[in-house]
This record gives sequence, C-alpha cells and structure tokens, in this order.
Amino acid sequence: MATQHSRTAARLMLAPAVILLLGWMLVPLTMTLLFSFKQYLPMRGGDLGWVGFDNYIRFVGSSAFWPSVVTTLVIVGSVLVITIVLGVLLALLLDQPMWGQGVVRILVIAPFFVMPTVSALVWKNMFMDPVNGLFAHLWKFFGATPISWLSEASMTSIIMIVSWQWLPFATLILLTAIQSLDSEQLEAAEMDGAPPLSRFGHIILPHLGRAIAIVVLIQTIFLLGVFAEIFVTTQGSFGTRTLTYLIFQRVLESQNVGLGSAGGVYAIILANILAIFLMRIVGKNLDR
Repeated sequence: MATQHSRTAARLMLAPAVILLLGWMLVPLTMTLLFSFKQYLPMRGGDLGWVGFDNYIRFVGSSAFWPSVVTTLVIVGSVLVITIVLGVLLALLLDQPMWGQGVVRILVIAPFFVMPTVSALVWKNMFMDPVNGLFAHLWKFFGATPISWLSEASMTSIIMIVSWQWLPFATLILLTAIQSLDSEQLEAAEMDGAPPLSRFGHIILPHLGRAIAIVVLIQTIFLLGVFAEIFVTTQGSFGTRTLTYLIFQRVLESQNVGLGSAGGVYAIILANILAIFLMRIVGKNLDR
C-alpha cells in the first residue's frame, strides 16, 4: 500500500511533465484567443489593435463558412463508414489462417505510415491522372471514357484518398479486438448449428462495439483537421473546401492572423461539440 510520503514523491516527480504538457496546450490556445480579437497583419504593420468580435462576425458571415462545415462533416462521416465497414471485413479476413499471414498484415497496415502529402501525390499522379493514371487505363480497357477524378468526382476522390490512409488503423484496432474474442463461444455457436451471419451478428459484432467506438472517436479527432490531401489535390476547389482549408485561405488572402485565429476558435468549438457527442457514445460502449 502506498504511503502519504510515496504519493507526495510521485506527484512531485510527475509535476514537471504535467506543467510542460499544460503549457504546451494552453499557451497556443491562449495566443489564438488573444489574436482572434485583434487585427494582426504581420506583413502590413503588425498589431493594429483590438477589434472585438469583428473577426468572428466576418468569418462566420462568409458565404463559404457553412458549406465548408458541411463538407468537413461529409468527409468525416463518409471516411468513418468506409473504414469501419471495410476494417471489419479485413480484420475478419486477416484473422483466418493463411500462408504468409504476417507479410499480408504488414502490407495492409503499411499505408497508415505513409505521410498524407505523399499518399495524396501517389493517388493524384499514379491512380487519378486522366491521361496516364491507372484508373484511366482501366476505363479505356473496358471501352469507357476516362474521367478527371479531381474535378468531376472531387469529393469522392478526397474520401477515397483519406479512407485509404485511415483504413489500416481501423483494421489494426478491430483485428486486435477480434483476436481477444473467446473462440469457445464461436465453437459452441457453430456446434449448435448457427450460420456464419448469425455468429457474426450475435457474437462478433457486439464484441467489436468498444473497438468501433474507439476507432470512431480517434479518427474523428484527426479527420476534422484534414488538410494536406486537399492542398495537394484540389486546393479546395470543386466543393472540397473544409473548415481547416478555409481558415488557411482566409489567412493567406487577408494576411490577417486575427481572422484566421477566429476561424481556429470555430474549428475548436466544432471539434468539442463532436467530441462531447462521441464521448457519450463511447462511454456507453465502454461501460457495457
């Protein structure tokens, strides 16, 4: 049993790390809040004084604000559905005994370690190029006219690229959950004559509830900040401008850090709303 002295010593040893972590988070957040109430133009005179809520009004009053929020939510929702559905299927497949199972698992997980910029460039030039891309050659092989993916199917393209990058993460978490399932339950259900779909629906899927909730929570946090894939491919055109990309454009156009900071605060608010909503869902699954 820990004594009062040992607990005090533990707190003192943890204190520097806690203080550093709080500073790492609070200092940028505080500076963002301060700049959001100022007209700060680094390239044109620097700090021009306080403007109150003018930056917030200008940002939310922009005609591009709500479409960017909708685009962000569509991308997040679509990627979550794709990665979870395909992740479950891949996890079930990888759990089966096969030749070269270790190599196959490494190949499936490998895309997660590719930088977003690199993966976007690969998809843009190797797969989606309307002249020399792999998809263009497949279209020609079947007698169809190749399409310009990044202009004619821009949202689909972004969702495909981001899903490809995050699918290994979902697969890894779900595979770990499947491997923790007691095989005796499945064997008993099989001996009782339960078909594969029934075993999946009544045993495997409920067991994956916690893992799916964790995947949804973690991926949502990161997907709200999708930027590199859009910057490399469409640069926010053709209806692919997310809230993060809109903030980048507004800062670049106006050279006003205060306006961008106000957009950043809106992004934080959106992230917290989704986080609170998802935490309730995750909490329910973890309490089961």
